[in-house]
Amino acid sequence: MVRDMEYKIKARVSNRHVHLTKEVYEKLFDEEITVRNYLNQIGEFASNETVTIRNGDKKIENVRVLGPFRNYNQVEISKLDARTLGVNPPVRRSGDLADSLNITLETKKGQVEVKGLIIANRHVHINTKDADFYKVKNGDMVDIKIDGEKKGIIEAMVKVSDNGYYELHLDTDDANAFLLNDNEEVTMNVR
Repeated sequence: MVRDMEYKIKARVSNRHVHLTKEVYEKLFDEEITVRNYLNQIGEFASNETVTIRNGDKKIENVRVLGPFRNYNQVEISKLDARTLGVNPPVRRSGDLADSLNITLETKKGQVEVKGLIIANRHVHINTKDADFYKVKNGDMVDIKIDGEKKGIIEAMVKVSDNGYYELHLDTDDANAFLLNDNEEVTMNVR
């Protein structure tokens, strides 16, 4: 049942990208990681560096590396990307790599096979300080109401963190299904 607690929220459409450990990054690049632009999540950025993700002879080029380095490798793609690569990764929340697939990352310097290929579950970032205001905790599910020509309601998981910036993250498949553009406003309903 949906409560009467509705909040406007910006939707950010997330394209395919990779999070790497420093060790794997150094196997793929000789140069230091460089910032292309900062993301709204405090301290996080899109780098200038890209990789090719490969499954045998199937590949997707120019996949953005996000920073800073993490203590695990994670490759986030959409279902359409998965079909292009001929793989079937699980839908997971960020950092949950249970049953994730192996995938090859490639640059001019070389190739590295990593475990961590997933389709990221849609999620709402909320700062730890704001979680009480929204009456949510990490892992809660909320409903997202999307208006427009192809309106509907989807479910998203709450991700509470110290560096959280209040916004909805969903992949290109979800956005395209609802004709939703990056940075458009939607409504979050707290259950």
